Order: sequence, then structure tokens, then C-alpha cells
Amino acid sequence: MDRTDNGWETSAAAWIADMGERGDFSRIHVLDAPMLARIRGRGFQTALDVGSGEGRFCRMMQAEGIAATGVEPTPSLRAAAEARDPAGNYVDAQAEALPFDTASFDLVVSYLTLIDIDGIEPAIAEMARVLKPGGSLLIANLNSFSTAGDWHRLVDGSRYFRMDNYLEARAEWMSWRGVSIRNWHRPMQDYMRLLIGAGLRLSHFEEPSPTGGDRRRAERFSRVPYFHVMEWLKD
Repeated sequence: MDRTDNGWETSAAAWIADMGERGDFSRIHVLDAPMLARIRGRGFQTALDVGSGEGRFCRMMQAEGIAATGVEPTPSLRAAAEARDPAGNYVDAQAEALPFDTASFDLVVSYLTLIDIDGIEPAIAEMARVLKPGGSLLIANLNSFSTAGDWHRLVDGSRYFRMDNYLEARAEWMSWRGVSIRNWHRPMQDYMRLLIGAGLRLSHFEEPSPTGGDRRRAERFSRVPYFHVMEWLKD
């Protein structure tokens, strides 16, 4: 496996075009509402968005009155974030080595980024390190069984979801609409072990279903809980 290229820089233009200003279906109709519900009215003042991409969720947090800093190692995505948000703060860094002091942020966000991170062990340790005591690590991620499977069609035309090799952590290349990136499948126990081992305490877990949007597109997210949202507290 070539760890020098995860596909993000070469796919950046296609990704930015696919996301647009608002994001894709899964973000707009599945994840945004539960993610925003976890930050509104909580008194968060400072936030770090790890893997901030083109800055979409940073801008959403800023609209909620939270001073958000984005960490993004992909140059073209970071440049797009800076162009769309000239007053924002976007830093060139890896999740595995965050260039911030210990206990710097009230809130750390990982919005569909854990699946992209090679060094998940140091990355989760770093996210916990930069959290202030009493702070929250808010995660949206693909469910582990969804990264271990895919939809298939029977001879009668009906569709079903098939999963295999769940316990084997592995990196795989995913391609759609000009985007080709390397994602990680990891069993849920790997994430839970690392988050607990980082001294964090689970306070919220949900598998959100779609709200609104095209019914046919929503089917894949309503028949199978494709994502989860977790909040972990640092005591």
C-alpha cells in the first residue's frame, strides 16, 4: 500500500464540485441536524475541526458563534476553504500531530474523517490531548458494518445489504463521480478501545435516519443505518 498518496489532492476538484456550497445528500439530510444539535446552546467558544476539507462545517460552527479552526493537510481543499472563508483559520497539519497546546479547545470535531486517517491511534490521542477538561469530541463516522459491506441486487431486482470480513481492519480505494480516495474500514471495537483508552467518556450515540430529500436517495440511509454520531467527554 502506498501511504504517500491517499487520493485527496488529485480528487480535490471533483470533491469540491460534488459537495458544492451545501454538501451532499448525506450531510444535508442525515448528519447536519444531529451534529448541529450537539453544539447548539452548549456554550462552546472554541472548536477544532480535524479534516476540515473545504471548510463547510467550520463555516457552520462560525454561524453558531463558535470560533472554529480547521486542520486540513490537502492543499487544494485548504485553499478552497480559505477562498470561501477569508477570515477563517485553516492550518496545514495531520490529525496524528496536531500543532496546538494541550487543552486548547472546548470542542473537537471529526466529521466523516476517521475513515480517512491512517494513524488512527495517534490521531485519537491527539484529539483528546487538545481538548480542555469538560470539553467534547464530536464524531460523525461511517458505521463499521457499512464500510465492511455494500448493496447487492437479487435476480428478482430487490436489493439487500451484504457484509463480510467485518473484523479485518483494511484500507480500500473508493471511487465515484471523479473522486478516488483511500478509506479505512475498522471494526467498531477498534474505535471504542482507542477512545476509551484516551480517557474519554461516551455521552451520546445515535444512528441518524434521513430527514427530507429525495425518497429514493434516502432509502440507502433508512434501510441500513449508514452513519453514527458520537459525543465523547473529557472529564
